[in-house]
Amino acid sequence: MPNSLNRIKGRKEGSTMFRLWGKLFKSNRLLRDTVSCNDKEDTRTHKVFQCLEEICYELDLEKPIWLDKNIQDFKYHDKTRFYQDNFIEHVDFDYLEIEVIEEDVTIQP
Repeated sequence: MPNSLNRIKGRKEGSTMFRLWGKLFKSNRLLRDTVSCNDKEDTRTHKVFQCLEEICYELDLEKPIWLDKNIQDFKYHDKTRFYQDNFIEHVDFDYLEIEVIEEDVTIQP
């Protein structure tokens, strides 16, 4: 049964899953959101950057600049917000919030 369940979900035995949720807000309202999944064997930092790149592509945004506050928030809360100061170009929203919603759940063979 576990083998068929893994095939249905499309995940390999022994693989890990990392999911990052990206949300655009303006005036305290959710404008758009998307979830990026990464099940590659890689470091957490690489997974975060790859998922953030995919989220930015999906939401048609440039990649934000990580400031010290973003790094600290993400380390302690698995969540951070990118405001206008994090982007070179003007943005039409108040902030982009990213949040880890699933991390390193290993599927046993």
